[in-house]
Amino acid sequence: MIASVRALLPGRADVDLRPRVARADLLAGLTVGVVALPLALAFGVSAGVGPAAGLVTAVVAGVVAAVFGGSHVQISGPTGAMAVVLAPLVAQHGAGAVPVVAVLAGVLVVLAGVARLGRVVTFVPWPVVEGFTLGIAAIIALQQVPAALGVTEPVGGNPLVTAVRAVGDSLGNGVTTLWTLAIVAAVAVVMLALPRVAPAVPASLVAVVLATVVAQVADAPVARIGALPASLPAPALPVLDAGTLRALIGPAVAVAALAAIESLLSARVAAAMPVPPLPGGGGDDDELRRYDPDRELVGQGLASLASGVFGGMPATGAIARTAVNVRAGARTRASAVVHALVILAVIAFATGPVSAVPLAALAGVLVVTATRMVSLATVRAVLGSTRADAVVLVVTAVVTLAVDLVEAVQIGLLVAAFFALRSVAKATAVHREPLPGPAHEGDEHIALYRLDGAMFFGAADRIRSEIRADADAYVVVLRLSHLRLVDATGAHALGELVADLERSGVTVLVKGVQDRHRQLLTRVGVLDELRHESHLFDDLDRALAHARSHVGRRVAA
Repeated sequence: MIASVRALLPGRADVDLRPRVARADLLAGLTVGVVALPLALAFGVSAGVGPAAGLVTAVVAGVVAAVFGGSHVQISGPTGAMAVVLAPLVAQHGAGAVPVVAVLAGVLVVLAGVARLGRVVTFVPWPVVEGFTLGIAAIIALQQVPAALGVTEPVGGNPLVTAVRAVGDSLGNGVTTLWTLAIVAAVAVVMLALPRVAPAVPASLVAVVLATVVAQVADAPVARIGALPASLPAPALPVLDAGTLRALIGPAVAVAALAAIESLLSARVAAAMPVPPLPGGGGDDDELRRYDPDRELVGQGLASLASGVFGGMPATGAIARTAVNVRAGARTRASAVVHALVILAVIAFATGPVSAVPLAALAGVLVVTATRMVSLATVRAVLGSTRADAVVLVVTAVVTLAVDLVEAVQIGLLVAAFFALRSVAKATAVHREPLPGPAHEGDEHIALYRLDGAMFFGAADRIRSEIRADADAYVVVLRLSHLRLVDATGAHALGELVADLERSGVTVLVKGVQDRHRQLLTRVGVLDELRHESHLFDDLDRALAHARSHVGRRVAA
C-alpha cells in the first residue's frame, strides 16, 4: 500500500541535473513560456474570468502539475476546451464560481488518480477524440466572432447563435469593426507566415506585440485587456456552503472529466513524439518520455486545486504547448517550471504593456489556434475509413458544438460501442456443418452446428432462432470450441436453447467447452439442461458416435 501511494508522488527520478539536460530544459521552458503567454491571456478572456485568471492558472497550475504530474514533458494551464466549458458556468453563476469549481474538480481528479483510473482514457476511440477536437476548435473559433467584430455579447450562450447575433450587432459599428477585423487578420497572417520564414521565432507573441504597437500608435478605437495585477493574489480557500456545493457539484464533475481526459490524451500524445537529440548525444530519452497516467491525474488534480486557491481556473494538460515543449528539446519537468516562471516574470514586471493588448489580437491568436487544432488529413482519414467511424466523428463533433463537451464524449463512446457491438454480432455466426467421415444411416437426423465468434447479448437470439429452425433433427451437436466470448446473456440463451430442444424431444450434445467458459456455463445452468452428464464431450468423433447411437435407437423404435 505504501509503495503504491509512493509511486504517485515525486521522486529522485524526476530530476536530471546534468548540464546538457538543464540547458535543454531552460531553452525549452523559455520557448514554451513565450508561446503560452498570449494563450493564457486569451483563454482567460474567452472563459469570461479575465486575463489575470489565465495568467494565474498558467503559473500556479504549471508548477504544481510539473512537480506532481506523471509526464516529464507535459505543459499544463488554461486551455481552449476548459474555456468552452467554463463560459456557460460564468454566465450562470458568475466568475466567482470558477475557483470553487476548480477546487472541487481538482479533488475529484486526485481521487480518480488514487483509484487508478488513469488507464480509462485508452478506451476512448480515435474517432471520438478527433470529433471532440473538431467540435472544440469550432467553438473556440465561433467564440472569437464578437471580439473580432468589436462588439460585446453575453458569455455562455450557444457559440453559433452568439456569433450570428454578433454579426448583426456589428453592422452599425463602422470604424471599430474595421479596426478589429484588421487586427484579427493581421495577427492571423503573422502567425501563419512567420513560421515559414523564421521557425524559431514565437509567432503568436510577435503578432500580438505588433498589433498592440500599431493600435497604440494609431490610437485605435478597440477594446483592450485593461489593468492586470502586479503579483499573484494571496491564496484563500473558496467559501463552500451546502447551497453552493449543490449548485456547483454537477459542473465540477463535468470539469473534472474534461480535465482528466484532455490531460491524459495530451500526455499520451507527448509520449509518442520524437525528442530532438541532446547536443553531443546521450541521454536516457525513452525513460524520461514515459508517463504514469495515474500520477498524471493526481498531479493535474492538485494543479486545479492550487489554481482555485489562488483564484484561477481549472487546469489541464495542453496538447499544443506540450508539443512545443517537446519539439524545443525538453527532457524533464524543469522546462514546465521555467515556462511558469517566464509568465510570472511578465506578471511582476510587464503588466503595463500587457494591459494595452487589444482583445481583437487575442481573438486572432485563438482563431489560428483553433485551425491548428484540427488536422484535415486526420479528419479525412477517419471519414474515409468506415461508415461507423465517420458517424462517430460527426456525432461527437455536432454534440460538442451544440450541447456539451463531456456529454459529447459520453455520446461518442455510446455510438462507438453500438457500432462495435454490431460488428461483433455480425462476426458471430452459427454454421450447419456436414458430418465428417463416411455417411451412416440416419445421419440426416443429426445436426452438427459450429458456433463462431461471441455468444453474447447482441447475437444470442439470432443464434438460437437459427438452430431452432432445424425441424428434422433428432440429435443436435453443438461445437463450442470456436467461441471466443460468452457473456451471461449468451450463456442464458444457450441454456434456454438446450432446454427448449430437450423439451421438444431433441437430444442435445455439447462438444468442446473451453475451460475459461465452463465456469460461467455451469453457474448459469447450461450444462444442467443436458439430458445426461455424459452428453458433454471433448472429442467430436465420440460425440458423433453417441449421436448415431441415439438416432439408431429412435429409428428402431
